[in-house]
Amino acid sequence: MTDAKDARRPQGELVADVLAVLWAAREPLTVGQVNEALDGDLARTTVTTILTRLHERGTLARHRVGRGFVYAPVHDAPGLAAGRMHRELRSEPHRDLVLERFVSTLSEDDEVVLRRLLLATEAPDGDAR
Repeated sequence: MTDAKDARRPQGELVADVLAVLWAAREPLTVGQVNEALDGDLARTTVTTILTRLHERGTLARHRVGRGFVYAPVHDAPGLAAGRMHRELRSEPHRDLVLERFVSTLSEDDEVVLRRLLLATEAPDGDAR
């Protein structure tokens, strides 16, 4: 590998950096604005490809402005993680076992939070929503 190749960020890190820029923004951003926020060290086509793929996956909303597009996140970081968790559960035929194993590995603090959240989702008459 060359030194230049060694200096490149891994694809997952680039995606995380792009999402961080968009989450921090107060409004949708253009490709150029995202690239500038990333210190402008990436090729515009690289940023465009990342934004396009995130839009195609449903992670970003895209709206035409003039001849280009602006991009904004559909969910915040916790919402994105929750979506990944839902997709994993939907793809698993033994959801009950996955949930059982997940819950069994929670820390005591996480278990307390989960119990509190589950209780908070119950309707006042005791029936779950």
